[in-house]
Amino acid sequence: MQHPYLRLPARSFWRTAVAEPEPADITDLWTPKFAIGQDDPVVTAGSCFAGHIGRALLEQGMHWYDAEPPPPGLTPAQHAARGYRRFSFRTGNIYTAAGLRQWVAWALGEERPPEEVWAEAGACHDPYRPTVEPDGFASPEALLRSREVTLAAVRTALTEATVLVFTLGLTEAWHDSRTGTVLPMCPGTVRGTYDPARHVLHNHTVTRVHRDLTAVLDMARGVNPRLRTVLTVSPVPLTATATGRHALVATTHSKSVLRAAAGQLADESDDVDYFPSYEIVTGFPYRAACYEPNLRTVSPGGVAFVMRHFFTAVQGRTGPATLVNGPAGPAPAHDGPPGPGRPAAQETTPAAGGEDDWCDDAVLDYYAPRPVPPAG
Repeated sequence: MQHPYLRLPARSFWRTAVAEPEPADITDLWTPKFAIGQDDPVVTAGSCFAGHIGRALLEQGMHWYDAEPPPPGLTPAQHAARGYRRFSFRTGNIYTAAGLRQWVAWALGEERPPEEVWAEAGACHDPYRPTVEPDGFASPEALLRSREVTLAAVRTALTEATVLVFTLGLTEAWHDSRTGTVLPMCPGTVRGTYDPARHVLHNHTVTRVHRDLTAVLDMARGVNPRLRTVLTVSPVPLTATATGRHALVATTHSKSVLRAAAGQLADESDDVDYFPSYEIVTGFPYRAACYEPNLRTVSPGGVAFVMRHFFTAVQGRTGPATLVNGPAGPAPAHDGPPGPGRPAAQETTPAAGGEDDWCDDAVLDYYAPRPVPPAG
């Protein structure tokens, strides 16, 4: 008797796809729905893991679109400290789908951002970008002007891009009940002052994440009908959870919600795809080989391994990616000239310090209990 399982390829069976190959030889994890050409403008945003993607695109000679380049006169270290050339616009990390929806709604004039400023030690800090200016802004007016530049960059990026790559990071989000907005971090951890009557934790559901992403795509396609989207889920675990759960349980819950929402959206739309960076790093065939000893930070070799899977699929190459150790990837297909929104590869911020250097939520580890030193 004929049945569907008789016609499935080897990649559809656990034994032949996962158990029998060496981890480095596991292939065909992703078949892109649509082509991403060498010169297609690609916009990136999301959690800290997403900061690696733009750099990798440039190293491959592809067109990572930088809509908010740094002003002249700054060093690469100052670019990194101020959040330039990490994503396609200087929003800082966007950990949640709700955060992305908020930025897009502000940029496209669907909503108006609050003009609230956090004043500390004579400097002004942006509640929605608390780390982009480490020393703060000189005045509320300077802060709001800078935010308007970023909103214009988001608008330009969405209008000009062919592909948006967004990396989902968290479901836990702190909401400001007074303004009805979503904050990137709990006030009081990096900047600001925590007010329990005002700042409320929400752990977003699959329904909420799906709704926020759908709203983003609807708004973006209103200004750019040709825009296609690749969703990923960050493999970086939660630094800390405010839900009361064990951190491992909270991480599993959060990533499961994000993975389910991203997969559902990809199943529903021909213009939305899901790239399995989460599975490539966290899948147990790889035995945590892509992580640093803290089991949280993805190693440079792990990042390279993920991106080689990406480029192998996008560029139509065959054969396995190289696992963990080794060079950052094949030589660029061509060294495309810098142009509008397109910096040269050597202009990108080096990733030598590891992603915790730009993960805002990494600061939460500071508040973890420390071992008591032995007496005497």
